[in-house]
Order: sequence, then C-alpha cells, then structure tokens
Amino acid sequence: MRARDLDLRELLSFEPGGGPLRFAGERALLLDAVALGLLRKLLIDTLGESGAHGVLTRFGFAHGWRTAESLRTAFPWDDEDEWRHAGGRLHTLQGLVVAVAPEGDPAPGPKPVGDSIWLDSYEAEQHLVHLGQADHPVCWTLTGFASGYLSHVWGREIFALETRCRGKGDAVCRVIARPREQWGEEIAAELPYYSEDCLAETAGRLTSELRKVERKLRARRQELGARVAKQVDPAGMVIASEAMRRVVDLARRVGPVDSTVLVTGESGVGKERVARLIHDASTRTAGPFVGINCGAVPEGLLESELFGHARGAFTGAAQDRPGLFEAAQGGTIFLDEIGEMPPAMQVKLLRTLQEHEVRRVGENKSRKVDARVVAATNRDLAAEVHAARFRQDLYYRLRVVEIRVPPLRERRDDILPLARTFLVDAGSRLGRKVSGFTPAAVQQLVRHDWPGNVRELENAVERAVVLARGHRIDVDDLPEEVGLALPGVAAAGSVRTLREIEREYIAAVLRANDGNRTRTARQLGIGAATLYRKIKEYRLPAANQ
Repeated sequence: MRARDLDLRELLSFEPGGGPLRFAGERALLLDAVALGLLRKLLIDTLGESGAHGVLTRFGFAHGWRTAESLRTAFPWDDEDEWRHAGGRLHTLQGLVVAVAPEGDPAPGPKPVGDSIWLDSYEAEQHLVHLGQADHPVCWTLTGFASGYLSHVWGREIFALETRCRGKGDAVCRVIARPREQWGEEIAAELPYYSEDCLAETAGRLTSELRKVERKLRARRQELGARVAKQVDPAGMVIASEAMRRVVDLARRVGPVDSTVLVTGESGVGKERVARLIHDASTRTAGPFVGINCGAVPEGLLESELFGHARGAFTGAAQDRPGLFEAAQGGTIFLDEIGEMPPAMQVKLLRTLQEHEVRRVGENKSRKVDARVVAATNRDLAAEVHAARFRQDLYYRLRVVEIRVPPLRERRDDILPLARTFLVDAGSRLGRKVSGFTPAAVQQLVRHDWPGNVRELENAVERAVVLARGHRIDVDDLPEEVGLALPGVAAAGSVRTLREIEREYIAAVLRANDGNRTRTARQLGIGAATLYRKIKEYRLPAANQ
C-alpha cells in the first residue's frame, strides 16, 4: 500500500446511531477547532507563552509517535518510505492542514528528510483568531506531531521546524524536518519544548531559558529589518515581495525631503497608496493630502479645480473658491494621471512648480502656496515627450525622483497576502462568514496574470465573497478568467511536466463547462472516449454527460 492510497472513507468508521469513532482502527475524537483555539489561549494566559508552547509541542510529539506506531502494523505498506510519508497524508485527511510538496528552490543546507508546504493550518488559524498575529511560528502541535512521527519511523531524533508560518503573517506555512545533528544551532531554541521533563521542572528555569532565546530573536528581527517576509505598512499596504519592499523603502527615504516625486506604473498597481506613504513619511504628515485625477476633469474645469477662481470669473462662479493647491497648503497634492493633462494646463502647472504660487481664474494677483507635488501616471512620459504630447521641461521638473510600482504579475508573492486582506475586508463589509481560500483557488489566484493589478484582485475577491457557497472560496467562485488561468513558463527548477499541465487544463475546461463531457471533448478537439479515459487516468472529479 502507498501513502497516497489512504482514503478517509476507509480510515474513518462510525455507527450512525452514535458510539465510538475509529480512525485507522484506533478510537478517535471529533474536536471543534475553535475549542482547541480557546484551550490554546487559556494555556497561554495561565502558563505564559513558553509554558503553553511546551505543553502543545510535547502533546503533538506524543501524538505523532503513537500514530506512527499504530500505522506501522495497520496497513501492508509497499516499503518503509510509504510508511514514512503517510504522516503528512494523515495531516491532510484529518483536516489539520493541507500538506503539499514545495515547488521551486529547495531548502538551503543538507537535504532534509521532510519538506512540506502547509496550507490552511488549523493551528495558525486559531492563533490568529484568538491571539492575533505573532512574530514567530505558532504551529506547535503540528510540528510536534511531525517530529514525533518522523522520529519513530527513522529511529532517531528528527525535528520539524517552521521556516514560514501563516500565524506570523506569511502566506503559507513551510516545514523542514532534519536530524538533530544537521540543524546545528538553529534547533537550540526549540529543544526545551521537546524535553521530557520540560513540564516537571520549575517554570522559572524554562522561562529564564526562553527569555534568552526571545532576546536573541528580537535582536535577529531588528537585524533583518526590511527582510521580514511580510509587512503591513502604516498606509495600509500589504508587502511580501522584494520588489515592493524596494518601492516602500524608496518612498520612505524620499518622504522627508520636499522634492517632487513621479510615481509610474500600470493602472491599479497602487500608485496612490505609494503617494500617501510618501506624505505620511514626510514632515508634512500633519497637513492635508489632496488628490485629483487630471484625466477625469474636463479641460475647461481643470484650471479652476487646481488654482481656484474668483467670483464672476465664468457662468456659475457665484463666489470666490480656492483651488486644490491652496487646499493642500502645508501638505501634499497628488496629481494622478498627469499624462492626461492638456498642453495648455501643462504650461500653467510648470509655472506653479517653479514659482510656488497660483493665480485664480479671473484674478490678476498671485497667491503663494506651499504644497508638495506628487504626480502619477500609467503612461510612458518619456515617449510622450518624444511625441511632443508632454512638455519636456515639465517632465524633468516632475521627475526629480521617480518611483516605479511593478505590476502584480511581477510580484506574485504579494498576491495571496493581498487577497487574504481583501477577503477579511469584504467579508466584514458584506456580512459574509468566509474564512479563506481552498488550495485550488489559491493556485489559480497565483497563476493569473492580473492585468488589472491590485484593483482587479480586490474586485475578484469581493465577487468571490458574494458568490461563495461555503466558508471558503473555491475556484468556481472566482471570475472565469481567473479560474481558467494556466501556469506560465517557470524557472528551470520548477518547470511542470506536460502530464501535469494536461491534467490541469482538462480539469479547468470541465469546470468551465459545468462538468459536461460532451461539450468539453468538442472544445478540446478529442473524442468522448479519449476524454473519459483521461478523466479516469487523472482521477478527475466525476463529470456530467
């Protein structure tokens, strides 16, 4: 028997009328995940985080060891490796996590005995619900289980550590398992939690030991600084990719200096968020932040909007009205879509930037203004200058510092953190209890190129929250173009096989056709018998005729 052949319908047995449940022949219990989360909170409140960490880790270790013992004789395994791999499969079948093999770069250092991505960890989820985001991994029971299981099957000390954890803000959990001697100093912080006498010894000794570790961790976090895997900026920006960390770092550095800034990038990438970050990082943060979309205001009204007008300057001007430059006095004015500004207005804007003064429409006197200018555009202004559609002198006056915000397809690490943030916002706003995404939906979110960038992602998530039938968003809840997205050409180390791509494409077309095999076969250009054979070969979900 192979680990992947384990089937929940065969492992779980029960009497409909009630009585003991049995899992793999052993008595099992159904426990509410929220109750376990409340227990975790109680343990932390009572014993402190270090004490609770020790209790849950040791419990997980014992559970993993016992599970390995019972599975060893419960099934006729093809070989020892299948027995070793069964632990991860059980994690998934029991609903604790969804364990998948990582793609891309392998873990640094010696080859581990275990390397897994954990999706939807119940432990990370409950920690976030009851205690909020941590600054360290929190899947203590699950890593304890993995350590206990692997230690038994390998016959020596194996320790599983989280290198990423959703409970501390990462997109997923990643767990590496190695023998004790291969970990070196990295395992020192975790050993006290695995000690058999950790609960019998005085809390003082354990607390003292762990305080030293916590001081080291704090120092390490300060040293890493901007390399933290995920940051939430005060301006509300969710940052997980290196590309966006560079953008934010540049925005923060230019913030305290009053230079004019040009923010460039495709529509929907978050240029206004970057502009607000510059404002918040400046000495003008106490002043107003005033924005205008230059492409959304008719040419005849744009001058009045920016510079104001005097009473009687034109029909409908019943009173004096200051413009946005005056409204932004002491603060920042954000000129969005500056590339759409008409040539006549470009000349007047250039004068304002050079002289730091405005003249209201219908007046002869100038008024001094003190507003920092941050402009943004989705156009290539250098090409616009070359085509004589944008003034060269204004271009260089705006582009003292240029910040390019990369499109979402160039910073895929940001997709899932952003999607989860939008999910929480939309669920709260719409009153829908949707807690996350299925693994299949996560896969499609990451695959899609998002031509509309962050704005498209936000709208797609809101649509999915509205349409979701259960507590998690599935592929069918996403827009069609997202659900049918195919993997692009990957780096050499993570290229997928043609078999994998064919399986996923057939599954996507079946979903698009609501499982209709006849229509799917016709669209794929194959016979119905061929499609039926491939559905059976790839073990795709049952489909309609």
